[in-house]
Amino acid sequence: MQLMLTLLWVVWAAMLAFSDRSTGESVLFYAFFGLAIAFLVYVILQNTSIFGFQSYIEVTPEYIVRKNGVFRPKFVVAIPDIKAVHISPLALRVTENNDNQTYFDLKQVRKRKDKEKIKSKVRDLATQHGFEVTEASK
Repeated sequence: MQLMLTLLWVVWAAMLAFSDRSTGESVLFYAFFGLAIAFLVYVILQNTSIFGFQSYIEVTPEYIVRKNGVFRPKFVVAIPDIKAVHISPLALRVTENNDNQTYFDLKQVRKRKDKEKIKSKVRDLATQHGFEVTEASK
C-alpha cells in the first residue's frame, strides 16, 4: 500500500513538474518531484533486503546452513557428515566426521520459539542419523 501511494505521488509530481506552467511554480513542482523520488527510494530500501542484513540458520533433513548476510556466501554442513553436535543456549557447535568444527550462532535467530525449533530439529536428526548430541546446562 505504501509503495502504491508513493508511486501515485511520483506520477502526480511528475505531471505537475513537467506540464507547461510558469517558471516560478515549476521550481516548486520540481522540488516536490525530487522529494517524491527520494521517498520512493526510501520505501524501497526499507521494504527490501538490498542493503540490510539477511542472516539466518536453517536446519533441513539434508543439511544445516548458515548465512551471515545478503552478500556473504552460505556455509553448509551436510547431515551425513556430522559426527556430533553440542547445543548451548546461544550456539550450536557441529563436529564433522573429519573433526572440523563449525559454530552456528543462535543470536541470529530472533524469536525464542524459532531457537527451540532449530534445537529440536537437530535432536530429531540425531536420532535419525545416529550422531551424538550433547547439551550445555541452562
